[in-house]
Amino acid sequence: MSINRLQAHWGFTRMPFGRSLAPSMLHRHDGHAEAVARIGWCIDQHALGVITGEVGAGKTVAVRAATAALETSRHVVIYLPNPSVGVRGMLHHLVSALGQVPSFYTATLVPQAAAALAAEHAERGRTPIVILDEAHLLDNTQLEAIRMLTNHDMDSGAPFAALLVGQPTLRHRLRLGVLAALDQRISVRYALASMTATDTADYITHHAKIAGRSDTLFSHDAITLIHNASRGYPARSTTSPTTHSPQHSPATAPSSTKRPPESPSPKPAPTDRHHHHTEHPGTKPTKAPPAGHGRGLSAPRSSAT
Repeated sequence: MSINRLQAHWGFTRMPFGRSLAPSMLHRHDGHAEAVARIGWCIDQHALGVITGEVGAGKTVAVRAATAALETSRHVVIYLPNPSVGVRGMLHHLVSALGQVPSFYTATLVPQAAAALAAEHAERGRTPIVILDEAHLLDNTQLEAIRMLTNHDMDSGAPFAALLVGQPTLRHRLRLGVLAALDQRISVRYALASMTATDTADYITHHAKIAGRSDTLFSHDAITLIHNASRGYPARSTTSPTTHSPQHSPATAPSSTKRPPESPSPKPAPTDRHHHHTEHPGTKPTKAPPAGHGRGLSAPRSSAT
């Protein structure tokens, strides 16, 4: 079935639960709003922040919503989605994003990245915002390189804001003694929790309304099932309505949708409750043996005198 036929079947004007939504179209529950507020404070204070959460909790969505509200004339967002590039790849990306040609040698690339961040703030009047996604995959050398970039003007401040976004293992790693210097520089910490059952219902209703269905599409039992299966995480909730469509879940289907005819239930097999003898056609019925016939059943004959 094509996407157009699927949308027409359920009355959607677009596919629901899409990832290409504008920031103004995102669903804002309490945890999302708190994460956006803390990210905004971290950017305003040129601080180092850590946003953690389980897979599908909406960490990147919160970062995207927070950065979308910034003035582009006063902020420049540098997003690093892949931490496997190493220290040199990370610094190379920073220098290139700020419009400079990265140095070939790592020894000169490190001070070049720090100078480029400082010049962007001092000369152009824009605050660089360095966002490192999947930060739980960063090694200790990369994390120390981020800390060294914050050493500016004899540690009196930083010309940029940095956000480490990752899974809960990042929060545990930062407590290690080898990263104690970086841990004490972190000003904002927030662990994005899962949604409540009410938030999940509002989340599904919100996205269904964006897709063109303002009526009740999923029943209360279906939403409860989705919430329990996804454990309240938005990204997992978006896959549940697709996998368990209203046709296969206890949901309210559209009035124009016809249910498929039910197949007749098979007839129960005959049971031998009263032990009736079943005769096959073409066979002769067997006669019961006469009374007294059988071994050891006949009476002994009396001898003639």
